[in-house]
Amino acid sequence: MTGEQRMRAIADTSRLVADGVITPEQASEIETRARQGMVTLAINSVLCAGILAATGGLIFWLSDALAVAFSGGLALALGLAILLRGSALYGMFGNAATLIGAGMLIGGGCVELLNKAPDIASEGMAVAGMLLCLALALPLLRGIARGRYVVGAVFVMGAALHLAGMAMLLQDAGVTGLPRALFFLYASATIALTGWLVDIGLITAFAIVPFAQVLDTGTMYFHAIYVFHSPEPTLSILQMAGTIALLLWASARLPERGAGHVMILVMLAFVVANLCALVGSLWGDTVGETYFRPHPDWYSSSEHYEAELQTYLAQAWTIPAEAYAVLWALALAALVFWAGFDNRRGLFNAALTFAAIHLYTQLYESFGNEPLAYVIGGLLAIPLAWGMWRLDGWISARKAAVDADTSPAG
Repeated sequence: MTGEQRMRAIADTSRLVADGVITPEQASEIETRARQGMVTLAINSVLCAGILAATGGLIFWLSDALAVAFSGGLALALGLAILLRGSALYGMFGNAATLIGAGMLIGGGCVELLNKAPDIASEGMAVAGMLLCLALALPLLRGIARGRYVVGAVFVMGAALHLAGMAMLLQDAGVTGLPRALFFLYASATIALTGWLVDIGLITAFAIVPFAQVLDTGTMYFHAIYVFHSPEPTLSILQMAGTIALLLWASARLPERGAGHVMILVMLAFVVANLCALVGSLWGDTVGETYFRPHPDWYSSSEHYEAELQTYLAQAWTIPAEAYAVLWALALAALVFWAGFDNRRGLFNAALTFAAIHLYTQLYESFGNEPLAYVIGGLLAIPLAWGMWRLDGWISARKAAVDADTSPAG
């Protein structure tokens, strides 16, 4: 059964019972399962945070390779003993001890390698991480039941170790341009595959970070300030839009598990695209400027550079900030309608959120002193909403007619 057929939905169980759609017992079962899912997510989040904090703290607190190795090995042995000999009641402690031990051995080994052999540290980390992943991939693909949590977590450690080593290797070599972009694509695919393999959506979500960095879209931090930057907002929006279209197509053809991870990336690609649109609505965009704008170092004199720069700017495709603001508003309106009709609650909520952000931003940045702009925009929204309503009725009628023609009675 495909992910589209098994689409998750949010429903008012009390209303469904009142309307006679489901029985009170079925409503109770739905509510119980929903609660169990949320509780499991909360428990696993706390457990993972505790394991990461304890592992990192022990490595830097002991600050000695022998002590870290001995303590990590001891924790690993204790955890395995609990998992193999203990009852299911204490399985969580066994998982925690095993992962703390494995994390100390892997993390401590990395620290020691960086301190004692920095010349080969990046290569060693990349190769060791890859070998660890290859060793654990087959058990995960076969769907092992016993110890899956531990095996999956160690696989994640191996993937992180491999990518960290690759990133250090490229940084040390001063790699830029296309090879750097290809590494970000590789990192994004590796993270997404890891998330799917261990079936943890949070890991899958991180795949959007290197994917966005292919076009240098990312974040920066200053003291008490977080900054989102997108040097090529139009190209980044096209990148994310193409990705969303491809992933939505794939989600309708994948099993439920794969479709779930795909939809996580759809949501995050949508968020990144809207943040890029926010940048464009504030500053406009000269498309491709990052790659094609003349650089002063290319010319022998400042006069030659200025002449070439003016020639480039005259020919470049520039989208004004005002045009960006209008196009973004229209796109959000269309997305709100489509997501509402197609029952894609996540995209619907995200589109409404960014619509509010867009309105708030433009109120102060662009049209704060232009009340007529709001009059025109508000009056245009009324027939737009009416048109959406009529279109929804037409689509619903056609769907009902098709269902009637294909039903057994028809």
